[in-house]
Amino acid sequence: MTQHDSPARTALVVVAHHRTDSLTAHTARRAAAQLESAGYRVDLLDLHAEGFDPRMNAADQPDWGNREKRYSEEVQSHMRRILDADAVVAVFPVYWQSVPALLKGWIDRVWNYGFAYGRSKPRLAGKRILWLGLAGAPSDDPAVADMRTVLDNHLSEGIAYYCGFSRSTVGLLTDAEDRPQRVDAEGNLLIGEAITGADREAQYTAFDHRAQEFVEAFIAEELVAA
Repeated sequence: MTQHDSPARTALVVVAHHRTDSLTAHTARRAAAQLESAGYRVDLLDLHAEGFDPRMNAADQPDWGNREKRYSEEVQSHMRRILDADAVVAVFPVYWQSVPALLKGWIDRVWNYGFAYGRSKPRLAGKRILWLGLAGAPSDDPAVADMRTVLDNHLSEGIAYYCGFSRSTVGLLTDAEDRPQRVDAEGNLLIGEAITGADREAQYTAFDHRAQEFVEAFIAEELVAA
């Protein structure tokens, strides 16, 4: 049975960036289109455009120890969108080898105790997630290997698997900047000349292709499991 023969599945694509003209937003839109072409119904969640407040508040934790507590209406609506999704794709810029505050706050508020964890039978069990992180570091930077390890441990082990996801994949997309940046042995930030013309076009064509490959592999995993 192919993806198109089976009942339509839903993918929640979460984009965490403050600009709609960013490379992050561009990558999220391409991922959404790719999933739709594979037969998914896509729910595109632009956290900044929808005005999501990443700050935890008392309404979301009136009684932290009560896993049956009622959350705020805003968070309840986001919880429903996660529950309705078979797969989640989070697209974000890598800040300090982690996710930006907007995405971290979404996880803090929505993936709350009693909903995403704290139950013997996790409500998110069986779901899959792909984390697409855009990094300014060039692919040959020695720091990339450590960055990939940190992100995988934090996002897959520390969050996704802890919440019952059956599969979590981190796709680290390097070379997101048109001016190569790296830190030397003395801690100095070295910024190269901006690439232009055909070289710039080639860099971002290759970037789009790598992002596409991560999404293709993510879709293929489900077909194999089915």
